[in-house]
Amino acid sequence: MMTDYIVRATAAGGMIRAFAATTRETVETARQHHNTSPVATAALGRLLTAGAVMGSMMKGENDLLTLQIKGDGPLGGITVTANSKAEVKGYVNNPSFVNPPNALGKLDVGGAIGYGSLTVIRDLGLKEPYSGTVELVTGEIAEDLAYYYSVSEQTPSGIGLGVLMNKDNTVRCAGGFMLQLMPGADQETALRLEEKLKGVSSVTKLLDSGLAPADILKQFLSDMDLEINDVIPCCFKCMCSKERISAALSTLSREDLSDLIKEGAAEIRCSFCNTTYSFSSLELKELLLKRGGGDRQEKSRPEA
Repeated sequence: MMTDYIVRATAAGGMIRAFAATTRETVETARQHHNTSPVATAALGRLLTAGAVMGSMMKGENDLLTLQIKGDGPLGGITVTANSKAEVKGYVNNPSFVNPPNALGKLDVGGAIGYGSLTVIRDLGLKEPYSGTVELVTGEIAEDLAYYYSVSEQTPSGIGLGVLMNKDNTVRCAGGFMLQLMPGADQETALRLEEKLKGVSSVTKLLDSGLAPADILKQFLSDMDLEINDVIPCCFKCMCSKERISAALSTLSREDLSDLIKEGAAEIRCSFCNTTYSFSSLELKELLLKRGGGDRQEKSRPEA
């Protein structure tokens, strides 16, 4: 049974493209991997949802999307990567940070992130990845992504992202929507969409009331010839493995590998899923033997 998924649709004769997602299991998996506090779960969960939706827009099998938020607040920053199958992974720099609710009594994601920047990197297999950076507008993530689309891609967008927590700090529901005006959309369509976005309640209220992603899109676009195009599964998935970490270790200089052997063993932790891989002294010696010739080039130690 598909629990997390994205609905992709069009409306107004193709002048609007629309996405809505439910991502509770994806965000809960990330929470368990990183043991995140409620506000860190909300921040990471919002960016994971956005990553899944934006990843699903890419066409190439090997295309990769990276979203990076760097803030001066206590969370430090958030990194999420996604592929075109809407498989996402991510981490927050300070997962245990806790702060008081904001003035509305909600998790204060903006206060935890602070001022800083949002960077979107798309690696489409070309010589150089496409990269765009904007200043954070609110630190609440949805508004920052809408600002990015407006400034960097000239695509007016309405975006909502949310994570609702249970009292035991597990994820109750999570998800989001993205509505975008396509090139050539007329002024009347733009004004109608803008008006509809004004009246929306929070994403988590809609999800918690039992609405599915398709229902959320109907809330906005049912009278604008909404057409559901397809449904895409999404999930938290990290591709790390001991073999991959071993390959990264094998790129170290002989000197660095020798230093690790002197320490007796090595433990390498994957930032994205928090899995730790242990390498014994014997395994490191085998890597050194494979390393061969006298390469003295200095390289920093790898982080998965």
